[in-house]
Amino acid sequence: MSADQPLVLIVEDEPDLADLYATWLRDDYRVRVAYGGREALDKLDDEVNVVLLDRRMPDLSGDEALAEIRNRGFECRVAMVTAVEPDFDIIAMGFDDYLVKPVSRESLTETVSNLILRNTYDAGVQELFSLASKKALLEAEKDVTTLEDNEEYNTLNTRLSELRKKLDETLNQLDETRGISAVYRDIGNAAGTDDN
Repeated sequence: MSADQPLVLIVEDEPDLADLYATWLRDDYRVRVAYGGREALDKLDDEVNVVLLDRRMPDLSGDEALAEIRNRGFECRVAMVTAVEPDFDIIAMGFDDYLVKPVSRESLTETVSNLILRNTYDAGVQELFSLASKKALLEAEKDVTTLEDNEEYNTLNTRLSELRKKLDETLNQLDETRGISAVYRDIGNAAGTDDN
C-alpha cells in the first residue's frame, strides 16, 4: 500500500467488528485500528484523513474522543459508526457523518470515500456538508412536528441556509468575473491535463 493512500483510523471496542471494517477498507486505504477511545487518541496524528468512531466504548466514549480530536485541532473528517440512535444532541457534535449499526460494506466504503473527497473542500463547504448530513439524519429519525418545535434544529436550518446562500453568491461572482468554464480549465491545466 502506497504512503500516498489516505489513512483511515477505525475506532471500535468490538475487535471482530473493527477487524471486519479494516478488511473492507484495506484494498483502497491505509488502515489503523484502535480498540478503544484512549488508544485512538494515541494512534491519531496528522496523517489520519478519516476516523470511523464508535460512540459507546467503556474506556473513553466516542463523544469524548471526538471532542478531544477537535480540541487538538486535527483536520480529519470523522464519521460516527454506532448503535446509538441519533437525537438532537448530534447538532452540537463535531462529526461529519453518522452511520447507525449494523453498517453494510457498501455504506461504510461510500462514507469513507465521500469524507476523503470532503477533505479537498474549504472549511465553509465542509461545514455545509456536515450540517446537511445532520439535518438529513434527524429528518429520517424524527417527525415533522418534533423537528419544527426544536430550537437547535431550527438554528441548524438557519445556518445551512446562510452557508448555501454564501456558496451560491461565491459561484455567481466566479461566473460573472471569469466564468465557471475558465475555472475548470485552469484546474485542468494546473493538474497537467489538456482541455482540448
